[in-house]
Amino acid sequence: MSGHSKFANIKHKKEKNDAAKGKIFTKIGKELAVAVKEGGSADPANNSRLRDVIAKAKANNMPNDTIDRNIKKADGDANAANYEYITYEGYGPNGTAIIVETLTDNRNRTATNVKNAFTKGKGNVGTPGCVSFMFDKKGQIVIDREEYECDADELMMKALDAGAEDFSEEEDSYEVITAPEEFSAVRQTLEEMGIPMAAAEITMIPQTYVTLTDEKDIAGIQKTLDMLDDDDDVQNVYHNWDE
Repeated sequence: MSGHSKFANIKHKKEKNDAAKGKIFTKIGKELAVAVKEGGSADPANNSRLRDVIAKAKANNMPNDTIDRNIKKADGDANAANYEYITYEGYGPNGTAIIVETLTDNRNRTATNVKNAFTKGKGNVGTPGCVSFMFDKKGQIVIDREEYECDADELMMKALDAGAEDFSEEEDSYEVITAPEEFSAVRQTLEEMGIPMAAAEITMIPQTYVTLTDEKDIAGIQKTLDMLDDDDDVQNVYHNWDE
């Protein structure tokens, strides 16, 4: 894991302008709505999925009143969460693997936009399962060293005692990895200990990484990632490009 922490990317996203923050909040708002609908409750105490999305919202600095407003809106409007999750898999330049998780109310629009993003970057959308076997689905909690000064060994023991699978110490962060089914419990335990989280979510971690040296390949994958990032239907993008 060392050297491949997502934290640099997380920090970059958090430092974007207000318009970009608004886009992130919109995407998380959709996740909150779906969590309320599919979890059957607007009360986080009775809806573990909603608790996890709230934690993700807080890690992205979404204000509490905005979180509450999204939950109340979803709870009061039966039509507010008519979205479905669709995952696309494909290849970027030089065989790089890309997974795109979307949340959409229009399958055709989303499919067209995702395919266009791959094509513009000289890649192509593949069949379901074509690259996901190259990734491990894990719970990931990232803790910013600047926000939480502690003894690394002590934090590691707290994480492992809470049920984490792995712990790594990066230059600017600590990374806690869990099995997907243990993520909620571990996150909640660390949260109750007052440990601040820069990120807390279920993610796809590459088993190996691909290095690109050709400038055209780098420009191509960056084009694809930028287009996907700008798409309101796209919730998460995972890839094995070693940036």
